[in-house]
Amino acid sequence: MYRHLLIATDGSELACKGVREGLSLALGLQASVTFLNVTEPFPVFGLGDPLGGYAAGETFNDYREEGARIAAKILGKCKSAADEIGVGADTVHVEMARPAEAIIETATARGCDLIVMASHGRRGLGRLLLGSQAMEVLSYSSIPVLVVR
Repeated sequence: MYRHLLIATDGSELACKGVREGLSLALGLQASVTFLNVTEPFPVFGLGDPLGGYAAGETFNDYREEGARIAAKILGKCKSAADEIGVGADTVHVEMARPAEAIIETATARGCDLIVMASHGRRGLGRLLLGSQAMEVLSYSSIPVLVVR
C-alpha cells in the first residue's frame, strides 16, 4: 500500500499527534518516513520605516538561524521517536517557503506516496484569517493526504 510517508510537523502539540499517528501507520505498513519542517518566509512588513532596510539584514539572519535551530530540535525529536520503534526515517528542513507548497514539493521530490499532517480544524473567520495549510495541501496535492485532528 503506502511505502514512504511524508510527515509534516511544526512541533506543536497537535502536530505531535500527527507525528505519532504517522509513525504508527508507518510501523504497521513497514514504510519509511520523511519528516518535514518548514520555516515560513521572513515577514517584510514593518521594514518601511527609515531604519528598516538597515536593520533587516541582521534581523533576517537571526530569523534564519533561529528557524534552523528550532527545526533541528523538532526534527531531532521526530527522528528519535522513529528510531525508537524501528521505523526508517529521514528529516528535511525547508527555509523561507510557504508550508503547503513545501509539503507538496518535498513529498513529490522524495517519492512519497502519502502525506500525513495535523489540522486544527478551524472554520469560518478563523480559517480565513489564520489560513489552513491542511486545506491547501488537500486542494493541490496529487498525493493522498491523511489529516489528523
